Amino acid sequence: MTSNELLTAKQRFGIIGNSEVLNNALEVAMRVAPTDLSVLVTGESGVGKEFFPQVIHAYSARKHKKYIAVNCGAIPEGTIDSELFGHEKGSFTGAIESRKGYFEEADGGTIFLDEVGELPLSTQVRLLRVLQTGEYMRVGSAKVQKTDVRVVAATNNNLLNSIAEGRFREDLYYRLNTVPISVPALRERKGDIYLLFRKFASDVAVQYRMPAITLDQSARTLLENYHWRGNIRQLKNVAEQISAIEQQRDITAEVLRRYLPDEGYNIHPMNRGTSAGGYDDLNERELLYKILFDMRNDINDLKRMMTEALRGRGEQREASNVHHDVVGLLPEAQHSHARFDESEVVEVVDEPARELTKDDVQRDQILRALRNNGFRRKDAARDLFISERTLYRRMKALGIDDDSQQ
Repeated sequence: MTSNELLTAKQRFGIIGNSEVLNNALEVAMRVAPTDLSVLVTGESGVGKEFFPQVIHAYSARKHKKYIAVNCGAIPEGTIDSELFGHEKGSFTGAIESRKGYFEEADGGTIFLDEVGELPLSTQVRLLRVLQTGEYMRVGSAKVQKTDVRVVAATNNNLLNSIAEGRFREDLYYRLNTVPISVPALRERKGDIYLLFRKFASDVAVQYRMPAITLDQSARTLLENYHWRGNIRQLKNVAEQISAIEQQRDITAEVLRRYLPDEGYNIHPMNRGTSAGGYDDLNERELLYKILFDMRNDINDLKRMMTEALRGRGEQREASNVHHDVVGLLPEAQHSHARFDESEVVEVVDEPARELTKDDVQRDQILRALRNNGFRRKDAARDLFISERTLYRRMKALGIDDDSQQ
């Protein structure tokens, strides 16, 4: 694979970066594309795994046929078989007519199964049969149908751990993993971080007709040495936040640090899992930390607003003692956008503090993410760095339903 061919592919699909690990992953995708072998793309959430199935399809003999991307984690367990394999009229409540599934629609083309580790075991059996024989049956039908589909799957889970826990079939894993592609985490591509940041900042500047932000050397060093738990997605979010909020367009390390959660500092990669995933066991702890980080900002902003309100009324109450037990656990806030009016301030001051449980803070953060995203679970799950199915399970466990969200 020549460098010109790689450059052409990057330009075509908007892939930014020159690191060796990224080039190696892209080269594997382009080499395997002309075959019909199944491919398993692994990598942490937010690294850009979705680009690789597109590259494989575009450089294959199937490029003129359909390419269908399916997020397995976003489809409810009760309907995923129907979505993938279709159903017959009357096969279940609400099936008022027969419907083709994705494997029938994509006949001759490519299907990308994102978050394949979220598939139920019963669906995994059906998928294994398609991969082995090309045969499947619609839900509610006894008629065997054939399809010729190339399958590319992706996951940010460690499927070997899922196999050991009985949540994923070992035979399906080896059938999908004929050709593995590991997409590197952003921290493994330090030389690309600034290039990506500059591109995101430039896009915001063009879209909103404002001067692009620039980083001084200290800010660039901080940017390149940060852990980036959310990878490219988090980097883009930070670039957009700074572009929209900061009036000064020359950004220093001090300013940049306000937008970087503390958990990204001084964390050795060996303590964070592998580039192939394995982050399920950290999701709950990371969600809790994110909640505490937001609470820290809200509480300090609340203290400041209460102090200003009480001074304006000529009162001498000490606002800094509010929720002292909680604030004492958290570092000094550096950045917040919360706003309260005076009536809210007085009400909160008079409210007795109570001990918060882990369920309390998880419920608060999930509801916050849902409100910020118009109660769209997919977008809320992205902000919380978890899959939509994981978010759904936690909502059920915490008693958050559609009625309580509103």
